[in-house]
Amino acid sequence: MLTPEAIASLADELAEADRAHTVIPRITARHPDATVEDAYAIQAVWRDRMTASGRRLVGRKIGLTSKAMQQATGITEPDYGVMFDDTVYDDGAEIPVDLFSNVRIEVELAFVLASPLEGPDCTLADVLAAVDQVVPALEVLNSHIELEGRTIVDTISDNAAYGAMVLGSTRRRVDEVDLPWVPGVLSRNGEIEETGVAAGVLGHPASGVAWLANKLHQHGDRLEAGEIILAGSFTRPMWVSRGDTVHCDYGPMGTITCRFV
Repeated sequence: MLTPEAIASLADELAEADRAHTVIPRITARHPDATVEDAYAIQAVWRDRMTASGRRLVGRKIGLTSKAMQQATGITEPDYGVMFDDTVYDDGAEIPVDLFSNVRIEVELAFVLASPLEGPDCTLADVLAAVDQVVPALEVLNSHIELEGRTIVDTISDNAAYGAMVLGSTRRRVDEVDLPWVPGVLSRNGEIEETGVAAGVLGHPASGVAWLANKLHQHGDRLEAGEIILAGSFTRPMWVSRGDTVHCDYGPMGTITCRFV
């Protein structure tokens, strides 16, 4: 276990890397005994400093919920991070590459909650009853820790590598679409790079939200009404560079396009 001083120091390093758009050495290379709980403690200190600076929490992201993502990262359990108001973009947005240390794109569904969700016994049925709307979304991954050799401890500490999200304009109730079979066809500059279906996320994309509610209970927290929950990617991450146009077709859930400038 890390000391409170070490946790605070690492949170400061990550805050500076976020501000400067740089990458720091792996935490696990310097602190090989750091645990998952240490990682969430680092993330919590960082989150509290961001909110103290005026940023507003609007939701959470769930990562590593699909076999595709676990195989791409070598990490075998889900994780979560927080999302702030200044990281949300609309369909058609031009997104500055210089805001990030590196840019990868994932295909997801976002759930907007109408009522709170709390563990420790939250179920898929509870989630579906609590959701107001389902929205297609792209997540922009942004790692502030060197990528090679990362473990789940590094990723969680780094706010689960969250950078930003792009929300689509199509909104559906949970009973208006067969959620596990929502497709994602992800293209970069007109060329298809990744495809998948939402069932790749734990069999049902809302299952990750139940996992999150139960995990947050362990940390004395819950999901609140109005929060946006990114439920996890059902494609592998796609690298993006300045000048790239990204397009994703979600079938009955519409499309999203954005450009990196």
